[in-house]
Amino acid sequence: MAQTPEGSDPFDVPLLREIQRVLLAGGGPVNWELARQVGIAGASWGQPDAEPSDEDARALAEHVRMAELAVAEVTGLAAPAEVAHARAVRRAAWVEGNVRGLQGLFEPGAERLARALADAGPEEPAEAAAGTQMFDALLDRIAPLLMGAQVGTVLGALGQRVLGQYDLPLPRGEPPALLFVVPNIVALEREWSLEPVEFRAWVALHETAHAFQLGRPWVREHVLGMVRELAQGMEFDLSGLEQRLEGLDLSNPQQLSEALTRPGTALEGTLTDDQRLLLRRMRAFVAAAEGHADHLVERVGRRLLRSFDRIDEALRRRREGRGDDERAVERMLGIELNLEDERLGRRFCDRVSELTDERTLARMWEAPEALPSMPELEEPTLWLSRIA
Repeated sequence: MAQTPEGSDPFDVPLLREIQRVLLAGGGPVNWELARQVGIAGASWGQPDAEPSDEDARALAEHVRMAELAVAEVTGLAAPAEVAHARAVRRAAWVEGNVRGLQGLFEPGAERLARALADAGPEEPAEAAAGTQMFDALLDRIAPLLMGAQVGTVLGALGQRVLGQYDLPLPRGEPPALLFVVPNIVALEREWSLEPVEFRAWVALHETAHAFQLGRPWVREHVLGMVRELAQGMEFDLSGLEQRLEGLDLSNPQQLSEALTRPGTALEGTLTDDQRLLLRRMRAFVAAAEGHADHLVERVGRRLLRSFDRIDEALRRRREGRGDDERAVERMLGIELNLEDERLGRRFCDRVSELTDERTLARMWEAPEALPSMPELEEPTLWLSRIA
């Protein structure tokens, strides 16, 4: 082992001092201060993250007002609070907002993992378990750090790509707002030579359509309830986590980084048959939300935007090219959605609209009981026979 100068502390290095400060930043199953710091660093990594201009903010707010009127007219739904607070932001601000807004969705699984670690305590006699007890004490400190680093890594990766608040179609906590990530919007405009005014109108329409669904008063608690129920029955293989941490050298920054930031791994667990049924409900919810938003964007956008087809093609290819980092949030919450689910939701909405009208379709957002199930998404007439 390398020797250190007499009187020096081998762990007194800037990285570890910062980790110590973050460890003391708060309790709970997720270290949210670390998530915030890692997420902001990841979102800004290797590219400029300039503050949007006042003109960016003004123009996007105007696009949202127009989209609000159009979506309300088509669906008959009341406008949610989010559309009154449209904000043009940089990537770091999107991460800040979503660290706060998504806490309620991440914490049930993290709490279940913490309980699993606590329940996996040593069974051997106390005099033979000193090493295991020391490791368990380390896990108690490291597990929230692990979760914070993973959440931050995932949000940082998303922050480099998302255009708005609802690229991830899940309800947020307070404060309600539509966040438009201008550096990413500009990057896509340049990549596809899109006309900025029309493209930003498209983004505003997409975000507003999701806000009308996910901002309904009952939606957040309904989704939180499903996430909590899914997390309660998760079973974790703790041996892999223990193997990763048993040989962890806290003085090795590279090893520490690799251990803490493998996205999506901490909350991967096995599901029971009952939970698989619940997972189908979660998938059906997200498929319905994505499908209805896509349906509304085409219904309204094709009428208002001259370059709609070009924008639609760019966004379709972008969605098909989603990488593992972008799906890590869904994996961590247990609700990973595939492209076929999204297409299924879109076909359902197109068919219901064709058979009836837009306001009948929008009735899926009246209450939890009105949401289509997976079999109803596959056969829309089943839903219509129950609702209409």
